[in-house]
Amino acid sequence: MDAPLGSSTLHTLAAEAWSADLLGKPAWAWLGFLGIVVVLLAVDLGVLHRKAREIRARESLLLSAAYILIALAFGTWVWSGMGSEAGIAWMTGFVVEKTLALDNVFVISLIFATLAVPPRLQHRVLFYGILGVIVLRAVMIGLGTAIVSQFSWVLFLFGAILIATGIKMLVVADNPSAWVDNAVMRWMHRHLRVTRELADDRFFVRRAATAGGSPVLFATPLFVALVLIEFADLVFAVDSVPAILAITTDPYIVYTSNIFAVLGLRALYFALAASVHRFRYLKYALSLVLVFIGAKIFWNQIVGKVDPLVSLGVTAALLAGGVIVSVWKTRGEAPALEADAKRAS
Repeated sequence: MDAPLGSSTLHTLAAEAWSADLLGKPAWAWLGFLGIVVVLLAVDLGVLHRKAREIRARESLLLSAAYILIALAFGTWVWSGMGSEAGIAWMTGFVVEKTLALDNVFVISLIFATLAVPPRLQHRVLFYGILGVIVLRAVMIGLGTAIVSQFSWVLFLFGAILIATGIKMLVVADNPSAWVDNAVMRWMHRHLRVTRELADDRFFVRRAATAGGSPVLFATPLFVALVLIEFADLVFAVDSVPAILAITTDPYIVYTSNIFAVLGLRALYFALAASVHRFRYLKYALSLVLVFIGAKIFWNQIVGKVDPLVSLGVTAALLAGGVIVSVWKTRGEAPALEADAKRAS
């Protein structure tokens, strides 16, 4: 019969588990990050937004500023604890992911407008959407880094995808209205019972399908909005994940910078939704960023590694230029989301 473990042995085992390597980083680093995310989400839903209500632009900006400060503090910790190269890669990934996700804000706004989701219920959908993002990004990043580590030539494929995507963004007109009439939405209406009207903040309700019939489960338009937003994020991740894997293949840096960027952008959504049209020309800067990152892959593999500071500087300069041109060119314009929603319906 085995002897019981002593307290010193348990402490040793706990210390070993705490510092055990997990995808290239100690377990405590991953648990610390997940702890921060859990606390942020708990404060968001359990303290700040326990009741369904409309989020005003001022509150959205303050909450977003808090998320950005926390993200920058985390990135500074990465820089100081893991080295300048890791820190620069984290900051670059954070900036690229946050900017790429701006297009997602327009799509989310259009989905809410088309499905007539009132502002007071939008935060609930976005909150639960974050939970899906955390899982989906983990799966995609895990697969991506595993494939790259085994087959380094895949980086060339990622580079080609990014260059092609960047060129496409330059020459092909956007059609965000397609999101509210896509195959996912049509499939849901064919295979699920969906109510025509909302049921307050519920995703599902029970009601009789026919007069006198027994109550059955119906999905509400709020659930349809959640699924469409998750699908939109999955599609946008097809661009953003290769973009950050082109910057670094460290799973910890890739995943944490991605999640912090998405958390902050969802917080900023309510301030951006009414003015996202002001960033119309940012897509051209984004396209150049994607082409630059894609070309950098080929340069790194064939010629030699580009200085991370140069990469961060070029990326920041292109995006800042896109923001400045957008704000200048669109000054005085009114939001067009309602008109777009009417054309899509």
